[in-house]
Amino acid sequence: MTDRAKDLPIAPEGVPFVLGAATPALLARLLGLRKTAMAFGVLACFTGWFFRNPPRTPPRGDDLILAPGDGKVIAIRKEFEPRYLKEQSIRISIFLNIFDVHINRMPCAGTVMDMAYQPGRFLDASDQDATMHNEQNALMIETPSKKKVLCVQVAGLVARRIVCWAQPGDTAVSGERFGLIRFGSRMDTYFDVDSRVRVGVGDQVKGGESILAEFT
Repeated sequence: MTDRAKDLPIAPEGVPFVLGAATPALLARLLGLRKTAMAFGVLACFTGWFFRNPPRTPPRGDDLILAPGDGKVIAIRKEFEPRYLKEQSIRISIFLNIFDVHINRMPCAGTVMDMAYQPGRFLDASDQDATMHNEQNALMIETPSKKKVLCVQVAGLVARRIVCWAQPGDTAVSGERFGLIRFGSRMDTYFDVDSRVRVGVGDQVKGGESILAEFT
């Protein structure tokens, strides 16, 4: 898989937004409109910060399931996943607020077996109903040990654009960037029900570095 954001300070999808604010800031400055220039300058800085792309160092371990995004763990549940895995699974949901890094990362190594986009509603991403009803994009990953991990990008109340660079057949590298969701969102990760969970509800996690669970 091609990591489109590798070695870039911000995600490439953020560049038009930054330029869209920086250009009028520069023009306003040239015209002597200081307050207008300052307002657009602040907006350009915030937009660049929102799309920031910090480097991460994934921990080593073939049995580890990493956080696919930054944010707060809002749910850990054992439940039947009816659409893709079609089996009893553990789901860990991470809520990404507008201040979190929004780059999404692979939770494990393996092969992307399938991808499915589902149009839907834009409920608050912290709402449990968002799991089934919101716009979302699901990646099914099979690890070298034949374990299946489902990683779902879920749009939220403000987020209106899911970006995914991965495609079926791609090789997934643990911690590698594979997409983002603009302006507030959620990541759901499903995996084997016998796995050992390593986080708790309320924990803050970092995408590509924090360990959510490990296969047993």
